[in-house]
Amino acid sequence: MRSILIILFFMLMYVSAKSQKWQPGSFTDTKGNKVTGLIRENPSTKGPIKDEGYIEVKDGEKSNPYKLSASDIQSFTIGKDSFVVAHAPGNSNWSKKELDFVKVALDEQIKLYVANVGTGSGGGHAVNVSPEFGAGVGTGGYSGAGGGVAVNLGGSGGHGKVITTYYYGATTAEMEQLTPINFKDVMSDVMGDEPDVVEKIQAGQFNLGNMDKLIAYFKQVKASH
Repeated sequence: MRSILIILFFMLMYVSAKSQKWQPGSFTDTKGNKVTGLIRENPSTKGPIKDEGYIEVKDGEKSNPYKLSASDIQSFTIGKDSFVVAHAPGNSNWSKKELDFVKVALDEQIKLYVANVGTGSGGGHAVNVSPEFGAGVGTGGYSGAGGGVAVNLGGSGGHGKVITTYYYGATTAEMEQLTPINFKDVMSDVMGDEPDVVEKIQAGQFNLGNMDKLIAYFKQVKASH
């Protein structure tokens, strides 16, 4: 158990360090204009608008950075990853953030979104840890805060836990949480164009604990056509 915790700790440190780096990307503002540059998705400073997630942007390596709150943009991309602005669905809460970003894990007719939700009082982003982290670790247990993997951040900053949580919906406005209870039905609908994948979902070969493997398998089968 101790060795697993040590591995998780170093994975967290690696991902946290990576997320602090400037990475090539682009954002689309509220008017639909696309702007390319360097983006930092997890700034450690205070955001421009209270209760909103934000990103930092630079036009170039030597340019001065500026902050963009979630309400300033529609979406942003870093590499192959796309993030869109969203409200926490229903009565859920994203570390006191009213508006934040979720990653588009699958861009199908029914989309699959993923957010790493901070549950402590530190006020972290929904994307404060890279969505790749922890997606295949653990059993995908469900609680009121979200279904997925909980990672205790500890420390005196009150950051609490980060839970990798999946959502589904045609748009973020229709977004609902994916849980062990609705997993088979929802993921069969999301991946309904691939009967072989649906068959394995219904057979119980995939669950919230190995979502990364399910998404990779779906993309592989889809690409084979």
